[in-house]
Amino acid sequence: MNKNYIIDLIKQQIQDYQHDLKVEKVGTVVEVGDGIAKISGLSDAMASEMLDFGNDVFGVALNLDEDFIGAIILGDYGRIREGDLVKSTGRILEVPVGQGVVGRVVNALGQPIDGKGPIKSDKFYPIEKIAPRVITRQPVTTPLQTGIKTIDSMFPIGRGQRELIIGDRQTGKTALVIDAIINQKGQNVTCVYVTIGQKEAKVARIVSELQAHGAMEYTIVVSASAADPASLLYIAPFAGCAMAEYFMDQGKDTLVIYDDLSKQAAAYRQISLLLKRPPGREAYPGDVFYLHSRLLERSARLNADYGGGSLTALPIIETQAGDIAAYIPTNVISITDGQIFLESDLFYQGVRPAINTGLSVSRVGSAAQIKAMKQVAGKLKLEMAQYRELAAFAQFGSDLDEATKKQINRGARISEILKQPQYQPMPVEHQVLIIYAVTNGLVDDIAVDKIREFETGLVKYAQAQAKATLEKIVKEKQLNPEIEESLKKLITEYKQTLS
Repeated sequence: MNKNYIIDLIKQQIQDYQHDLKVEKVGTVVEVGDGIAKISGLSDAMASEMLDFGNDVFGVALNLDEDFIGAIILGDYGRIREGDLVKSTGRILEVPVGQGVVGRVVNALGQPIDGKGPIKSDKFYPIEKIAPRVITRQPVTTPLQTGIKTIDSMFPIGRGQRELIIGDRQTGKTALVIDAIINQKGQNVTCVYVTIGQKEAKVARIVSELQAHGAMEYTIVVSASAADPASLLYIAPFAGCAMAEYFMDQGKDTLVIYDDLSKQAAAYRQISLLLKRPPGREAYPGDVFYLHSRLLERSARLNADYGGGSLTALPIIETQAGDIAAYIPTNVISITDGQIFLESDLFYQGVRPAINTGLSVSRVGSAAQIKAMKQVAGKLKLEMAQYRELAAFAQFGSDLDEATKKQINRGARISEILKQPQYQPMPVEHQVLIIYAVTNGLVDDIAVDKIREFETGLVKYAQAQAKATLEKIVKEKQLNPEIEESLKKLITEYKQTLS
């Protein structure tokens, strides 16, 4: 080879040489185990900063002690050894957001786990974010229809509200929120369902049910299953909230469900005890209230200057033997704008959804109802309360006066009307029709065991014979004398077809 050619080549390489100085902040793993790593060095690390352990394993700095950093490992900690190098990323943990995530099942880090290929999204949101300030919010006045008669009539949920679903295991908490997601079809609401510590088989069943009802088109499922490490169970609700927040910032309405936060609190307790944080009541760390409050405070209805979007949260808490006065339940009750209490006894009696109307409450109240629902359901809660009291009294078999008998008969029919099968949410106009019939005494002469049959028949009859009246209820959102007369006439005509 020509000697001059080699010299020219070397000269060219010298000219083209660029001196890139790369500075990396690096620490060393001192101790690792149980999903926790103790790291020396990295004196500039921030709280909640992402740390790179190599081999595609990341962690989050939680404890910033004088000599060491305590970090949780997001993934397989078995691949990390003492003495391994850890790099500081300078970034807070973030997840992919946007339309590309909708319809997908992802893990707590936003990575797809549904086998449908990578997520097409170039936008990322940090999982921890300061909640919208009071000045950016507006009052909750727009209803978020769940399609569940008991909730929409007595404990209405508004867009931007936080309503707690609370009850023992196997009382229908998940069934309630799945119905609420299915009912958002055509309502222009993006749903995020966060599952925390559930069996993978249960998650798969829920996803297939959502697909069967066409609800996955507007739903994101964030799954941190029982097989995942505690660190992923801890961050999953924050990841789901960040995905929903993106749509709120775009001026859209979102519904996010955390199923359930008691498992997140238990995962956080495990992490905190391993990080040697001092335990408090029931061995939970002192900041377990802040864990849930900083998550749920991010729910809001923004005013027009900030896009007018909303984020509605339905957190779920599992109680032990109906004890709603335990530590975590009372914490979350005090953060939320009301609670829906599901009772085992009612569930086993066949009252489904098993909502205890005495212990449930919505602190937004009728502000989040359409006027038509307010008009027909105003007396409902009072009548149910009186019925419960009188039914307990009537058990003693004493002679009852006519007024008491009438009240008990009406209450029994209301209880029957409020029962609802799973995966059958009801549009608001049908609810108004049914509740109007029962509160105005138009079904007092129908036998209690025939009420459900009557309800199904009446809805079908109304769709066939009085579609215009139902459409008027949706359009005008209130019952004027003309609509009320049409409803009365419709119910009377239908009753005549039965005789």
